[in-house]
Amino acid sequence: MPFLEPRNRFISKFNRRYLNASQLSWLIISSIFLFLGTTVAVAQVKTAHKSGFTLQLLHTSDQEAGVPALKDAPNFSAVLNALKNQDTNRDGKPDYPNTLILSSGDAYIPSPFLFASDTVFGGQGRGDILILNALGFGAIAFGNHEFDLGTGVVADLLRAKEDYPGTKFPYLSTNLDFSTDKDLAKLVTADGQEASKIPNKIARSTIITVNGEKIAVVGATTPTLRTISSPGGVTVLPKQFNDRDAADIAALAAEIQTSVDTLLTKNPEINKVILLAHMQQIAIEQKLAKLLKGVDIIVAGGSNTLLADKTDRLRVGDKSAGTYPIIKKAADGNPIAIVNTDGNYRYVGRLVVNFDANGVIIPKSIDPKISGAYATDSQGVAAVGGKPDAKIVAITEALKKVIIAQDGQIFGKTDVFLNGWRGDVRTQETNFGNLTAEANLAIAKRYDPKTVISIKNGGGIRDNIGTYTFPPGSTRSQDVIKLPPQANPVAGKKEKEISQLDITNALRFNNSLTLVTLNAKELIEVIEHSVAAIAPGATPGSFPQVAGLAFSFDPDLPAGKRVKSLAIKDAKGKIIDVVVKNAELVGDSNRIFRTVTLNFLASGGDGYPFPKRERVDLTSKDTDKSKRTGLATFAADGSEQDALAEYLAANFKQIPFALEDVPPTEDTRIQNLKLRKDVVF
Repeated sequence: MPFLEPRNRFISKFNRRYLNASQLSWLIISSIFLFLGTTVAVAQVKTAHKSGFTLQLLHTSDQEAGVPALKDAPNFSAVLNALKNQDTNRDGKPDYPNTLILSSGDAYIPSPFLFASDTVFGGQGRGDILILNALGFGAIAFGNHEFDLGTGVVADLLRAKEDYPGTKFPYLSTNLDFSTDKDLAKLVTADGQEASKIPNKIARSTIITVNGEKIAVVGATTPTLRTISSPGGVTVLPKQFNDRDAADIAALAAEIQTSVDTLLTKNPEINKVILLAHMQQIAIEQKLAKLLKGVDIIVAGGSNTLLADKTDRLRVGDKSAGTYPIIKKAADGNPIAIVNTDGNYRYVGRLVVNFDANGVIIPKSIDPKISGAYATDSQGVAAVGGKPDAKIVAITEALKKVIIAQDGQIFGKTDVFLNGWRGDVRTQETNFGNLTAEANLAIAKRYDPKTVISIKNGGGIRDNIGTYTFPPGSTRSQDVIKLPPQANPVAGKKEKEISQLDITNALRFNNSLTLVTLNAKELIEVIEHSVAAIAPGATPGSFPQVAGLAFSFDPDLPAGKRVKSLAIKDAKGKIIDVVVKNAELVGDSNRIFRTVTLNFLASGGDGYPFPKRERVDLTSKDTDKSKRTGLATFAADGSEQDALAEYLAANFKQIPFALEDVPPTEDTRIQNLKLRKDVVF
């Protein structure tokens, strides 16, 4: 009798069972009394809160600690704890006692910060986890970067050991099946348990009780995980996923909904649900919001989208990418709030919201003067009267000593700022993208002189080399002053010098290089794929940075049919082969081009369609560092970091690199025809 299923959220979220005749009669009578304004004691259904419930959600995502986190992580703790303990009326009680601290993933990333933990704490990334523990996270969703070093590292970081507590919180994801992975299967526990009882564990969902109120928390991870990271034997659902396909979005929503429904059915007293969704593009979280039922708040992740309102003071040069929070109508007709902030410990997100008696959020209760993005720079810390957590200061100071030692190892010089900004390297050609692609090509030629093309993904560039500042009083991004690397007297580093630390911080993944052979047709397919995900507001990690070729594309054309011109060029810019002209293949489609790319891409990472034949991996599997050649022995021969260090030492040790970054209207290797004319030829 499906027509008897309760449809009111008050009923459906508290009691998802069908009603028998007795219960139906009771419900009708109760409804009449309620309509007349009479209070009815409800035995079968959880009694609603008389005055609702106010929640303070402190959140972040994409912490991804790099070198800036040495300062930003302690500052983050200062802001977070100040907001958590805020006592405006000084009555000795926090303004918002019902507080949750959550993250939607990418809590760590391969970087000098992560690797320094090996020396300080006896294992990679342990410093990151110790910081997360000290910050008091109740739960974290799996992002993609958690898996960058494989599932063995994930297991090592989650598990408690004699001298290391592991994660004092559970990791969550509803659409990842960990039972199929040998490293992580043993860490899986039953869903819907209290988070405080399942530290060091993995589940689809958990419950966090805040002053007697149970709140459900469900995790979800981008289904593109297998193409952008290394999840080993983990099964990713749905197995086929295209974010532009409504059916695929619906399939993902169904995976999430199953966990939500199961949790609420087993716990009918719960009427508040938070989804930690690491989807890479906030447009996906917005699509999911409209398809889900029973979810109140989505903490987005992976896109580094800085949502803020007009009352928020942002870091100088930052811009809001949308209003905080984004309010949508869910599939059950109720409002659902989407929140997100920029990552890298740069902001604390704060949502203070009232729930009505039925567990539905009240958007009008969100005060923009209270909720929003809180910057964690020095001014932000001072504004809230914060003080960095002593434990986190101790952790970062210990890591800093190891990291500073790397800043004294110099490999080259630059007169200019090397642009590795996420929003640029994923959407346009940059001078740093060109430099690292050229370095890869130069090293590859040593292995095979016939190599003529270098293709890498912008997503592999994680930071700038250099620094930026703004004129006093400026808050406009266009006023930015970009500068080459600054001096570090403690490490003996002079201004404009490029150090080991600069290289390892910017190329944190240190992908190994791989030689492949592409025929003309395959080359076109690879380049088409590299620009296929370009769309308004998108920052796809698959966007290329190249050397040895130039091409133009029209982003307004359908994906797969965007390339208009493509030519192979030598080091002086002279055309040596025309591959595409007027959007048509020129010449023999079977002629071949030796190409260097990243092992990650050659293996299908970011969905790249590189052929598997004639592949040569340049990085030796020998871990004996004493056998490494050249000047840069800190990284394996044939790796990206090694390639850049050796290239700088060979070409820019005395004469600084001087190619300034230019706007996309002046790009020549990657010409966006929406922004400039085609001058490939």
